[in-house]
Amino acid sequence: MRRVMPKQEKELTELEPLETAPGGPAEKPVREPVIDAATELPAPAAGESEAAPAPTNEAAPFPAEPVSREEYDKVKAERDQLVDRLARLQAEFENARKRTERERLEFRDYAVGSVVEQFLPVLDHFQLALKATGSVEQLRSGVELIVKQMEEILRQMQVQPVPTEGEAFDPRVHEALGSVDRDDLPDQHVAEEVRRGYRLRDRLLRPALVRIAHNPKQTSE
Repeated sequence: MRRVMPKQEKELTELEPLETAPGGPAEKPVREPVIDAATELPAPAAGESEAAPAPTNEAAPFPAEPVSREEYDKVKAERDQLVDRLARLQAEFENARKRTERERLEFRDYAVGSVVEQFLPVLDHFQLALKATGSVEQLRSGVELIVKQMEEILRQMQVQPVPTEGEAFDPRVHEALGSVDRDDLPDQHVAEEVRRGYRLRDRLLRPALVRIAHNPKQTSE
């Protein structure tokens, strides 16, 4: 057997292999194409959406415009006018409030004065009755006249007495102080008036104090 020389063995080991696999040629390494930045990219295929550029949050700065002296004086004058107008409105409102309060007091004094003026003659008659030296019957008749005079004044003021004796008891206008046995009146009717009640038109000024009739004949039935 022929022996290979060391020099030849070194040359054989340094040679590149011609085959990487049995039965086929050796594959050469594939180089990726280099895309130049100036080269135009191909258009996207149908159905593929082109990515939009990401929005930026940076707002373009706007330089502050200087305000002229004329505009400043104009705005200041308008402000002064508004402040003056507000002060005038506040003063007018306060004057209107005081005027309304004064008119309310004057109206109340006028109403009270008109009522008192009508009762002054009644007071004069009472004073004359106290100075009288007549009999008891004369004093009684004089008081009855004064009472009629007062009732007439109340009637002119549209103040009416609340009906009581013989009327059915009505808790809206009557206030019961008790009951009495009466067979001549229907049960739960007013038998006696203790204190007269009055109403001004449809407004109740005070209820009438009454005693209610209790009819034993009707309750036993």
